[in-house]
Amino acid sequence: MFISTAWAQGAEGGGDAFLSLMPIVLIFVVFYFLIIRPQQKKAKQHREAIAAVRRGDRVTTGGGIVATVVRVEEGSDEIIVEIAEGIRVRVKKHTLMDIQAKGVPASDPGKK
Repeated sequence: MFISTAWAQGAEGGGDAFLSLMPIVLIFVVFYFLIIRPQQKKAKQHREAIAAVRRGDRVTTGGGIVATVVRVEEGSDEIIVEIAEGIRVRVKKHTLMDIQAKGVPASDPGKK
């Protein structure tokens, strides 16, 4: 009456399984190129910027504090920053969010 007869499909639809997985594979490829790859590139640039931080750089921490780098300790993941005149704070390098201005290298303290 209202229900039509359902016919079972044969098991010979091997190509159909590949075509049914194709949209899922396509979605993963699009996610990789639009989301994952740009995030990895940005993270790599951030790691390189953090590794290149030096004395005199103006930085912003994860908490939004704008400070000037006073000392970078070699072999350590901490730096000393000055948040106001005479107020120095030790912060972890990975908490730095932005390096705003490049300072003078330690070998040329007189240059600006």
